Amino acid sequence: MKYIQLDIECKPDLVEIITGVLMEKGISDIAISDPLDIKEIRNKKNDYDWDYIDQEVLDIEKTMPKLSVYLDGDEEGAKKAEELESALSSFKDVTMEKVIIDDEDWKDKWKEYFKPAKVGEKIVVKPTWEPYEPRAEELVIEIDPGMAFGTGTHETTSLCIKLMEKYISKGDKVLDVGCGSGILAIGAALLGAGEVLGVEIDPVAVKIAEENIRLNKVENVAEAKYGDLTKGVDFKADLVVANLMADLVKLLSEDVAKHMEKEAYYISSGILDEQVVSVVDYMRTLGFKILEVKQDGMWCAVVAQK
Repeated sequence: MKYIQLDIECKPDLVEIITGVLMEKGISDIAISDPLDIKEIRNKKNDYDWDYIDQEVLDIEKTMPKLSVYLDGDEEGAKKAEELESALSSFKDVTMEKVIIDDEDWKDKWKEYFKPAKVGEKIVVKPTWEPYEPRAEELVIEIDPGMAFGTGTHETTSLCIKLMEKYISKGDKVLDVGCGSGILAIGAALLGAGEVLGVEIDPVAVKIAEENIRLNKVENVAEAKYGDLTKGVDFKADLVVANLMADLVKLLSEDVAKHMEKEAYYISSGILDEQVVSVVDYMRTLGFKILEVKQDGMWCAVVAQK
C-alpha cells in the first residue's frame, strides 16, 4: 500500500499554528519532531531513563521543528496534500516536502542488515528469513526480534552470551531479567540449562519471546513471563543474566540476590565503560564478589557471585 508523507518544517513559534491548520483540514494524527524535546530528554527525571544518546539524536537540537503527516496514496490523499500546500504557502519560513512511500519497500528494510552472526564460541544467531548451515560445534538461535529488543549482534547481548558460555553448567536454573526477544533465555537452554525463566515488563516483548522460544523448540526448558522482578517472582537461580543498563542493574541487584542460590553467578550487561566502576563498587556493598569484568568497545559486562 502506498502513502503520501508530508514533512513540514517551521520555526518553533509556528508549531501550534501549523498544528491548528492541519486539524482544520481533518488531520489529527501528527508526528512532531521538536528540538526542545531533546533538551527535556537530556534533563532526565530518573537516573535510569537512559545511559547513552547517539550523536545523531543530539544533532536534532540544531534543527528546526518538523511536523509529519501521512495520507492515503490515492486521489483523495493527493487532493488533500495539494490543499495543505496551498494553505501553508502564505506562511513565511515554512517548507513542505512530499514523499510517496510504499510500505512494502520500507517496513522490512532493516532485515537487510540482520545476517547470521557468531556471537560466542558456540552460539550463532540467525534471523528466521536467512539460511545458515551450522558447523558441528555450533548452537544456532533462530530469532525474529519483531518489536522487541535483541538480535544478539549488539555488544551488550554478545557479552552476555560469551559469559554464559563460560559460567553456565548443565542442568542450571537460569533467570533472564528483562528478557526482551528471548535470545538469552534461548541461549541458556541450548547451552544445557535445566530450567530457564525470562521475566519482562513489556507484554509485547513477552509475546515475541514466547514465539521465539517455541521456534527454537526449547519450550520444555524455557518460558517467558510478564512481570517485575521486584514483585512476585518466585524463582531461585544458579545463574542470573540481566542485559539492562547501569542504573537499572544497580536498582535491581539487591533483589537479584534474593533470587540466587548459594554461589550462583550474576552476569549483568548494558553498562558503559565509564559507569562500570560505580556498578562494581555498588555490587560489593551488597556483598557480591566480583569475578570478572569483560569489555567490548564502550560496553562492559560484570560477573559477580553471591
